[in-house]
Amino acid sequence: MDVRQLKSEAEVLTAEEAQNLLQEAIKVLKRERDGGGYPGEKIKGGLVELSPEGKVIVVGDLHGDLDSLTTILKQSGFLKRVGEEKIYLVFLGDYGDRGQKTPEVYWVILRLKTALPHNVILLRGNHEPPPGLGVHPFDLPYFLMARYADKGKRLYEFFPALFNLLPHALRVKGKYLMLHGGLPEKAASIEDIATAHETHPATSFLEEILWSDPGDIRGSYPSPRGAGRIFGEDISNKVLDLLNVKTLIRSHEPCEGVLPAHRGRVLTIFSRKGSPYYNNKASYLEIDLSVPAKDANKLSRIAHFF
Repeated sequence: MDVRQLKSEAEVLTAEEAQNLLQEAIKVLKRERDGGGYPGEKIKGGLVELSPEGKVIVVGDLHGDLDSLTTILKQSGFLKRVGEEKIYLVFLGDYGDRGQKTPEVYWVILRLKTALPHNVILLRGNHEPPPGLGVHPFDLPYFLMARYADKGKRLYEFFPALFNLLPHALRVKGKYLMLHGGLPEKAASIEDIATAHETHPATSFLEEILWSDPGDIRGSYPSPRGAGRIFGEDISNKVLDLLNVKTLIRSHEPCEGVLPAHRGRVLTIFSRKGSPYYNNKASYLEIDLSVPAKDANKLSRIAHFF
């Protein structure tokens, strides 16, 4: 399996093949959640816990940008390195919508997940919505129907189950927390993060994980997005210290590749570029988990731009 092959297969995948891929990905994700993960990687509910060893490549929003996805795979050399070193590829969510190649991006990431389940971690973004937290516009069904006509409607029926099996957070204890949006300000323990999908909508934990953004404020206020909150540096310090991590790595907001915030406690990474966001640069991260944790400012200086 190489990058060119992945891309070309995604571009010609039939509806029947796509359905088989979706069903296999759902089986893999369910088996992981029920089984608790792999050696060096524990899965508890919606939380993945990684041991502090090996390398991790972190990818932010893609939103149907197949070119950016294939660029990251080529530049990072991930597929060649899998058999030679301990390495993970972590996606922070928002795989589809906005970009014309939404189905193809899904087919590539699901092919990666089913082929390399221990090495590929797909986190949930707000564009992989849970019940009651829909995003507008939600383009995925239309892109599927544009490519597959009426068969696209059938394919879309598998996506809610897929979304509900995606973990929503990853922690490297003492070092990093990775998720799509922001920190649930009233979380009292790591268990609140792990079970956010189960306590939704009675608690706002999952909503904040998927939708919130950092702001130059104290405290928090409702987000203009219509879901989640804008949270200040004081909340970042409180929650990250409570969860025993140094730095939050998240996506969700367009930027020129990376954007540090909250005096280095929060890093935003954005991995697609062009319309409708019109950013000139996108990026991904490669982090050595075996060395001391870096803050957002240091991470931004080692990001890979394209």
